Amino acid sequence: MLIAERIKQLKEKKNAVILAHYYVPDEVQEIADYIGDSYYLSKIAKNTDANIIVFCGVSFMGESAAILNPDKKVLMPDAKADCAMAHMVNLERIAELKNKYADLAVVCYINSTAEIKTYSDVCVTSANAIKVIKNLPNKNIFFIPDGNLGRYVKEQLPEKNIILNDGYCPIHAAMTKEEVLSEKKKHPKAKFLVHPECTKELLDEADYIGSTSGIIEFVAKDGNEEYIIGTEIGVLYELKKQNPEKKFYTMSKDQICTDMKFVTLEKVLDVLENENNVVMVGEEMQKKALIPLERMLELAR
Repeated sequence: MLIAERIKQLKEKKNAVILAHYYVPDEVQEIADYIGDSYYLSKIAKNTDANIIVFCGVSFMGESAAILNPDKKVLMPDAKADCAMAHMVNLERIAELKNKYADLAVVCYINSTAEIKTYSDVCVTSANAIKVIKNLPNKNIFFIPDGNLGRYVKEQLPEKNIILNDGYCPIHAAMTKEEVLSEKKKHPKAKFLVHPECTKELLDEADYIGSTSGIIEFVAKDGNEEYIIGTEIGVLYELKKQNPEKKFYTMSKDQICTDMKFVTLEKVLDVLENENNVVMVGEEMQKKALIPLERMLELAR
């Protein structure tokens, strides 16, 4: 029996749902019930009636699903799949800024650990950060952990005092202006679409800046035929699926999150069969981390 068929059988037998981020391998996206970015998958996780959630992504995503669903079993196909940026926050810096600004709101990118979320007032994703922060009454904002996304949001909301953190996504931060200029030279008709986790010098070259879901929506509505994609290559699966007549180019061979690629069909089958790699979030941490996640869902409506 094919692995995909066995996964389908087990999923139905155990009332499980498979959620996959756009950056996991194509064959995993193919068997998922829902594919999306962090915000979309958070909403699905919150509203699912499945008993088991198999989260095809990295650890902070599984933690978020477990925080939103304390009564469900959340399984990670690979327990080692992590996000370096999710840990790039200094808790002493949060305390220091809270002492300095009486009205400080700690705004936490969802790409962060459960522990860091407990120190935050609200979570955001790249898709909803501007909307959520705009809706906050606070003037002083400490944006953690991604400095590049924070800088982009700061430029869009000059009325807020957004204090930046020095965290970053190693994959997005490694993309260079030289690489995109080289691709533009090869493909002069192509539009450059970029994720706001990239550096400012890349964003300055962009025809469109947005989350993975935003990039996909832009291409679907846009009349152009060629695009240079400035984010992790996993998004190409959905882009090509929705737009088979269009051409997509990457900037470099390094646009790959190796942790996302740890997720394989074999590992999805294994967790469904054995129900291992259960995401464990302590009760106290779950209650504290739930507050900023639920506030995000409320403010981003």
